[in-house]
Amino acid sequence: MSTHVNEVTQRQSDGGVAQARGRTAETAMRAPADVYEDQEGLTLVADMPGVSRERLDVRVDGDKLLLEGSVQFELPEQAEAVYADVRSTLYRRSFVLSRELDSAQIKATLKDGVLTVRIPKRAELRPRKIQVKGS
Repeated sequence: MSTHVNEVTQRQSDGGVAQARGRTAETAMRAPADVYEDQEGLTLVADMPGVSRERLDVRVDGDKLLLEGSVQFELPEQAEAVYADVRSTLYRRSFVLSRELDSAQIKATLKDGVLTVRIPKRAELRPRKIQVKGS
């Protein structure tokens, strides 16, 4: 089990309803995520269906990696909701990064509702081959 990233779990006493940046109440959901490790670093894959790049926020704050994305469903003009199961959704996830990771080199891509975040290990900690010269 890797110790390079630990999830920060934050339970809300309000049953999962959160106020997001001054918008109306949205359902806060924990984005399902997998973390894979190789010799070069970690890859984090999180499902955020319906989130566009414009509504996605990936940032590092100290030793925390924060993921937040929102889905906004708009009614057509002149339409009124008669019945609405679908509402705005906020995906949120937070991870604590180990000092062995290079947070300045994090790269992220979003494709088809799947966020992929690559977090490399610090160069001095990666395995490397030493070239041996002859005399």
